[in-house]
Amino acid sequence: MSATPTTSLSALGAGFSSEALGSQGVFRAVLRALSQPGAPVAIVHDAEVPATGHAASAAVLLALLDSECTLWLSPRLAASQAGVWLRFHTGCVLVEAPEQARFAWVAAGDAMPALARLQRGSDEYPDQSATCVIDVAVLAPAVEGAGAWRLAGPGIRSAQHLHVAGLPEDFCAQWADNHGAFPRGVDVVLATATHIAGMPRTTCIEPSAVEA
Repeated sequence: MSATPTTSLSALGAGFSSEALGSQGVFRAVLRALSQPGAPVAIVHDAEVPATGHAASAAVLLALLDSECTLWLSPRLAASQAGVWLRFHTGCVLVEAPEQARFAWVAAGDAMPALARLQRGSDEYPDQSATCVIDVAVLAPAVEGAGAWRLAGPGIRSAQHLHVAGLPEDFCAQWADNHGAFPRGVDVVLATATHIAGMPRTTCIEPSAVEA
């Protein structure tokens, strides 16, 4: 995957005004989201993110990627400046297939690759797995019922209820399979324009929530 011939690097938006401080701030937010699954966390940054894709997702990847990372982009993102922007600021390698990527970014409205297609690592090296950042329409704390997810697992004291809109209808079934593969599995970061919620592979979407 390569930049379009008409891309001008001078026209790309800037990254964090302070690369170190900006990356550290967003990285801490990602760690908080993954350590407290299902609890929305605000992403505060000053990067000039691409027009396509949610701003929080772009900032997260700007903080996490480096020259050793492979990144797959869903079609709308691949056709935009997003990949060029991330490659310019992080040195990441863009790949054509989800199976090749350690990171994936799915724009709202684009088909999500099956979680089982992404790298799950191995029993010996579960850390060699993919992280998938997915743009969603709604991400909000919720009360039990009303179609909200009921999450359980490490980092959740009793249960965390989360309302999410913008995922495939079979996401919960895919997640059950992903969770069941532990210690292998994909970690997911759900994102709106301003917030993220972490879904590490250790998190369970309880059956009552799937049936709601």
